[in-house]
Amino acid sequence: MADCWWSSYADVTAALDRVMRPIEEASGLPNEAYVSDEFAEWEQDVLLARSWACIGTGRRVPEAGDAMPLEFAGLPLIMVRGRDDEVRVFHNVCSHRGMLLMEKPARTRGTIRCPYHSWTYDLDGSLRATPMIGGTDSNTCPGFDKAKHGLKPVRSATWFDAVFVNLSGDAEPFESFIAPVAKRWKDFESAPLHHEAIDSSFTLDVACNWKLAVENFCEAYHLPWIHPGLNSYSRLEDHYQIAEEVDGYAGQGSTAYRPQLVENGNGLPVMPGLPARWHGTAEYVALFPTALFGVHADHCFVGTIMPMSPGRTVEHVDLYYFDDEALGDGCAELRQANTALWKGIFLEDRFVVEGMQRGRASPAFRGGVLSPALEHTTHSFYRWAGKRFIEAAKATHNA
Repeated sequence: MADCWWSSYADVTAALDRVMRPIEEASGLPNEAYVSDEFAEWEQDVLLARSWACIGTGRRVPEAGDAMPLEFAGLPLIMVRGRDDEVRVFHNVCSHRGMLLMEKPARTRGTIRCPYHSWTYDLDGSLRATPMIGGTDSNTCPGFDKAKHGLKPVRSATWFDAVFVNLSGDAEPFESFIAPVAKRWKDFESAPLHHEAIDSSFTLDVACNWKLAVENFCEAYHLPWIHPGLNSYSRLEDHYQIAEEVDGYAGQGSTAYRPQLVENGNGLPVMPGLPARWHGTAEYVALFPTALFGVHADHCFVGTIMPMSPGRTVEHVDLYYFDDEALGDGCAELRQANTALWKGIFLEDRFVVEGMQRGRASPAFRGGVLSPALEHTTHSFYRWAGKRFIEAAKATHNA
């Protein structure tokens, strides 16, 4: 790793000098940040693990006892809904011999059992059973304390049904992390979230680095050319930028979000009591590093960006409605049309982010430039990431 620009504090600051400049002089991250296996490994430790990163939504474990294994930042994890309805995250390893506890999502009967030696854990992670640990006729062992050998928890929190983890355990309190965007969307803080599992989710497997998916989501500059349907009613000139680098999120808003989901039909029911200013207004923000949110008067969505490799990202998108009437049969066509609309928009972005990924193989591209008028949001993401890369390199250098 001695030849990598991220191997020393001096090299990192030199490589990211233009990234950290004012937007008129700035460029994007170096190509290696998108294509290098070594960089991806470093990034897992210094960026993804040290942040509050979204790994999914609570709707994926809807009932008590539901458990879903996943991998994030190179670590096997399990998301579990407990009897108290809380979603918890644990490392997906048995405390006995490190065996993976689960390979597939499951609705447990209230316990998680290791397939190797049948050690069994409660939904809260506590160790309940250790068969034959003291011999074939004894499930106990002198000096062994079950309380010390439960599942290893991961620091986690849930907001807007998005499940966040801090793998390193030393990020700021979640309440501080979420406060800026929660304040911005205070009108939605008590909103009930209704999800129809059959027709209100989709997943895309995209051949790009996860950062390109975030960068693209942040800005509306590409709207007229990539999303002509959306731009026909929510035009680029109807959009405003949300650039909050200091607070760790950026995105865009529209003052003209009024899609016609079905011909000659009414729209979806709006959130009861929502201030009138939100009727026709929508906002979309990427909460760095891996959460995407969209809010509208009648629904919201949560997007989870899952980095799989330097050139592959999986995007999960779940749609929620604020009025339970929207889940009835009378709104089925509208829900399906709404999901199809958003899936189509994400699919329209696919060739863009995949094309940028392939472009990162060219030495002729050196980070590019940014529109000083229309790309403050992408610049915010670059500076947010760049600042953390520099801080991590400095801490390593001083260690």
